[in-house]
Amino acid sequence: MIRLAANLSMLFPEHDFLERFPAAAAAGFKGVEYLFPYAFEAGELRAALDDNALSQVLFNLPPGDWEAGERGLASLPGREAEFRDSVMEGIRYAEALDCPRLHAMAGLLPDGADAATREAHLATYVENLRFAAGELEKVGKTLLIEPINGRDMPNFFLQRQGQAREVLKAVGADNLKVQFDLYHCQIVEGDLIRNMEAQFPHIGHVQLAGVPERHEPDVGEVNYPAMLAHLDALGYQGWVGCEYRPAGDTRAGLGWGRDYGLLD
Repeated sequence: MIRLAANLSMLFPEHDFLERFPAAAAAGFKGVEYLFPYAFEAGELRAALDDNALSQVLFNLPPGDWEAGERGLASLPGREAEFRDSVMEGIRYAEALDCPRLHAMAGLLPDGADAATREAHLATYVENLRFAAGELEKVGKTLLIEPINGRDMPNFFLQRQGQAREVLKAVGADNLKVQFDLYHCQIVEGDLIRNMEAQFPHIGHVQLAGVPERHEPDVGEVNYPAMLAHLDALGYQGWVGCEYRPAGDTRAGLGWGRDYGLLD
């Protein structure tokens, strides 16, 4: 049974952030995710979840200086201490919010990165993920990595599904999984059914959005009913995060989700 989670960083932008929780619940969502919780006290977020009978299913570790264009710390040589601090801060929030999954964004390569630079980023990435997975294992949490397309996020270190599997093998942690985003996968490599099947043993979370405009999933080039039916047939038991930008009013665009329990 497919379970949909509202990504509150993107959905319900017509509301202030804390008001997006009741809006999501009223639309039929049982779970929520978002990019980052750190602008709010954990207690505020805990209350927003509890007041609306919502589960926190995912958020990201601190990404570095987001406003300056940074998109994660995990692969950045020389930033290891900052990454370790970010892991502990993420765990603090995850414990307070009873969130079982944390995503470590890989970060950006410098423009024109040569082979040696890429190798240095890979080595840093593997060691940082080993540390993070070990710390999350102590508290029963899953660490996620996500291939992100280079059109939306130029120079992002991790872009392909096969690359993610190689990283998982190098790290060797049972609680390290892949955040399989169908939108990013379609843009980078397509062949979604076969990529889903190849990645399935390693999938810890799924996200979707319409391609190419990142609007509702019933608009664009991907047949999402077929994708979700196949995911269900494979036996997926996790959440599917709705990480898209509504083309208009969020609730008005949720008709696609009626078959999955929304707007009931």
